[in-house]
Amino acid sequence: MLVDSHCHLDFPDYAGSVDAVVERARAAGVGVCVSIGTELARFPGVKAVAEKFPHVWCSVGVHPHEAEMELLDDEAALVTEAAHPKVVAIGETGLDYYYEHAPRLQQQANFRSHISAGRKTGLPVIVHTRDADDDTIAILREEMDKGAFTGLIHCFTGTQVLADAALEMGLYISVSGIATFKNSTALRDVIKTVPLDRLLVETDAPYLAPVPHRGKTNEPAFVVHTAKMLAELKGVTDAELAATTTENFFRLFSKVRRPDA
Repeated sequence: MLVDSHCHLDFPDYAGSVDAVVERARAAGVGVCVSIGTELARFPGVKAVAEKFPHVWCSVGVHPHEAEMELLDDEAALVTEAAHPKVVAIGETGLDYYYEHAPRLQQQANFRSHISAGRKTGLPVIVHTRDADDDTIAILREEMDKGAFTGLIHCFTGTQVLADAALEMGLYISVSGIATFKNSTALRDVIKTVPLDRLLVETDAPYLAPVPHRGKTNEPAFVVHTAKMLAELKGVTDAELAATTTENFFRLFSKVRRPDA
């Protein structure tokens, strides 16, 4: 079994087709999907998808792009929503200095509120970081000093420095279809250094479809291609990669019930 640890099944790209998308994932051997929250205003739709399917779970959070529109005073709203039985993570949150859709200080404030929510709930924090490695590392370290929390760097595209810092703090690294792209040699070199027991796989669907589907609408079933590339990169069998990344997922996302339970 594989797990898609990060997708967006509530997005309009899947309007009218979510049932078919989830069924194709199951047929491809993807036993669990986590549909990720990006705005509190849209969270009811995220939650509705998770409630509809037994093996779809969700997170609650405010994407850094939305930090100006949904600036959090504290962690209270996230903690309240996290009490729902299908909410298994906090985020996605973090810093995105590439697009700068929200002011950096507001992104940073929201990031800290999400970490506080992760600390209070015991749920993992899903970290988005782009062109912001230094500030991401600094905030993670400062917040870790205030009290331990768990989490992962999702859709990892960062430097060796970011990977090393995340691993040192006990975080996990999640690999998306970007790692299958021809021009991602440097990224693959970093991923080679990440211990197998700290890796997860994801799609970030509907975005970033892996080779051989690059350019198409991504979906959870396609995580099998990223996993296959990752197995080759790490020198293990497809089955070993699937088993290990799935165990990593359940270790981190401890609120998720296994499909065979």
